Amino acid sequence: MLDIKLIREKPDFVRERLAARGAGDESKIDELLKLDEQRRKILAEVEALKAQRNKASKEIGALMSRKKTAEAEAKKTETREMGDKITALDKPAAEIEAARQALMLQLPNLPHESVKVGKTAEDNPVIRVHGEKPNYGFKPKSHMELCESLKLVDFARAAKLSGSGFLLYTNWGARLERALIQFLLDLHVNEHGYTEVSPPFMVGPQCLEGVGQFPKFKDQYYGVAEGDDKEKLGKLYLVPTAETPVANIHREEILAEKQLPVYYCAYTPCFRGEAGAAGVGTRGMIRVHQFDKVELIKIVKPETGYDELEKMVANAEKILQLLGLHYRVILLCTGDMGFGSAKTYDIEVWAPGQGGYLEVSSCSNCEDFQARRMSLRFKTQAGENKFPHILNGSGTALARLFVALVETHQQPDGSVLIPKPLQPYLKTERITA
Repeated sequence: MLDIKLIREKPDFVRERLAARGAGDESKIDELLKLDEQRRKILAEVEALKAQRNKASKEIGALMSRKKTAEAEAKKTETREMGDKITALDKPAAEIEAARQALMLQLPNLPHESVKVGKTAEDNPVIRVHGEKPNYGFKPKSHMELCESLKLVDFARAAKLSGSGFLLYTNWGARLERALIQFLLDLHVNEHGYTEVSPPFMVGPQCLEGVGQFPKFKDQYYGVAEGDDKEKLGKLYLVPTAETPVANIHREEILAEKQLPVYYCAYTPCFRGEAGAAGVGTRGMIRVHQFDKVELIKIVKPETGYDELEKMVANAEKILQLLGLHYRVILLCTGDMGFGSAKTYDIEVWAPGQGGYLEVSSCSNCEDFQARRMSLRFKTQAGENKFPHILNGSGTALARLFVALVETHQQPDGSVLIPKPLQPYLKTERITA
């Protein structure tokens, strides 16, 4: 969440940065400041009453020692009345604190000054382009055609099992998916210096709140119940991304400065309820309810946050370069950024069969926004507790990487060539019918 001290001291700056997002969140600042002032006023009153009560309690002892019983009893009555006043203030204080906290949780992160002000994806500047779009002497097939002809994915039977928006990988398709996951993990661990973790695929709501996915996007994720026990529904959720559990690994901890930076990578399936939103790309493998992803997480000192972001983007780009894919890197504008991000790069890979680019990686620096929500701090050598920057990135996401790979490396005879880095995993150079 945002720093309440910053909001108190620079409300106009906060309003201006929130307004750049174009979602109207700047209108909530006045109400937040009002609640914050009410809370501080009540707390000051409570502290004053407690101080008076402590003073009176000490005076009672002195009066009793001097045998001034009547005056001591009067002081006791006074302390009880002050205690009643404190108790009476507890309820409005708790209500105001809850309202202030709820409003704080609804405010998105402030865009970094280097982020372009814009409204939609149309305003996102292209930072760089790698390679060129492949030219074919034939009309390239879509991944759906290739998956069906090569029996890589059985779309019909997946729908029979789970409904629309799910995939059933078969034979070489299943092996290719598994090979890609292992290739991604091996590269990030062995060459990029990440530590692999394998987190739970279900997490409590506090983890979703910690990374900023709750409460704003609560309707987009899958709650879990044990059998038909509705009372337990919502105590656990299927992970929408490995970011959710992995970024929370050190929640409510104080790390030593020497422990930073922390680099984690993890494979998980990802579960999203909004897969068919707006009816865009709902056929095939472009938008699905369950997909695989290798996620990158960094916990770093604030002064290194943006250098670490550039390195993370380079780590994700390396995947596409090794697989021989054409892609571009774009910087998301203020109106297209995620809720918790201060700055985000998207990497979009070219998919010839789609005739367009597909996002396969999104790398963000959330600065201290998530660290505040999950109470994660580090102690400097000088003994000061500070909030670290937390970064997340897809390194990368399937099934879109799968789509781009089979569409890019398809051959005139309908086969698909396997890029050299994947051949040791699959023990073949080509997938044929």
